[in-house]
Amino acid sequence: MKTSSLILALVAVLVFLLTSGCSRTSVRHQLEQVRTIDKSPKVVADYQPWFGDPQHMNVGYSTQDPGVLRQQIQKAKELGIYAFAVDWYGERRPFLDRSYAVLQRVAAESNFHVALMYDETEEDNGHATEDAMAAMDKAYRAYIGPDAIGRGAYLTHEGRPVIFIFPKRGRTDWEQVRRVVNSWERPPILIYKDEPPAKYAGAFDGFYAWVHPGKGWAVDGSDWGEQYLETFYRKMRNKFPGKILVGTVWPGFDDSKASWSLNRHMDRRCGKTFEDTLRVFQQNNNSGDPMPFLLIATWNDYEEGTQIEDGVNHCGKQPARETTVAAGQE
Repeated sequence: MKTSSLILALVAVLVFLLTSGCSRTSVRHQLEQVRTIDKSPKVVADYQPWFGDPQHMNVGYSTQDPGVLRQQIQKAKELGIYAFAVDWYGERRPFLDRSYAVLQRVAAESNFHVALMYDETEEDNGHATEDAMAAMDKAYRAYIGPDAIGRGAYLTHEGRPVIFIFPKRGRTDWEQVRRVVNSWERPPILIYKDEPPAKYAGAFDGFYAWVHPGKGWAVDGSDWGEQYLETFYRKMRNKFPGKILVGTVWPGFDDSKASWSLNRHMDRRCGKTFEDTLRVFQQNNNSGDPMPFLLIATWNDYEEGTQIEDGVNHCGKQPARETTVAAGQE
């Protein structure tokens, strides 16, 4: 597919800025020119708001510390990141909700943006739909609606707030949720991970990819997801024309230190995994119908080894913040 020079420039600057230690001299020559361009698509990094909670690993900071959040936002802006998409469970996880509230206020002060990534309940209690509707109501009242503090920082597309959906057991009636949120002043754009159940496809405005190998988790970590990404982009464009497609990139994956570990590993390859997922995005971003967002998985998920906050290469070294995880997976 044809790719605009703007997308090529974005790919180049992200590779340069997010790769520490590996040579990217050709990108360095483009840096000054690229920095003058209004970057599109908007780059969004998935953000984990649970650090400082003793149920999670100690990474040396709390996601409820405004000073830490200001530093993270400043660093993200320097890397060309436009927004954080924050994992959020509504009021089911009060620590995460408080973290998000602080982050949105700080983002509003910092000319930065945030969005919610709603995690569907894993509980098989028959209340998934009610949980989702309660979460959407809280989101509107506290973060998105006309009375929300820091509302101006919330991520929008064509004037509508964007909410990412991270499915779990798939027991939510999304058609029912869609009818409820359509009553908002500005109905949200709901973007689902991968392909939704067929009966709920109409409830969503778009889809995003997530960290996944192509053929399966290779023991040596060599499967970095090329086949999965190629299939995702092709299938979603063909099956859901007119829907929003969100490109996704990642640096690698390693859940070996997590208490929920399944011994899954995707080698960072000294920054090349990040670079290659960017390349696949570039090749599949149609200039005639460009993707409005590029999602980075993730800014700071140290528990599953996808963080780019401390760089993307590591080149065989252990990340500085990797320690033992104290409790189960969110």
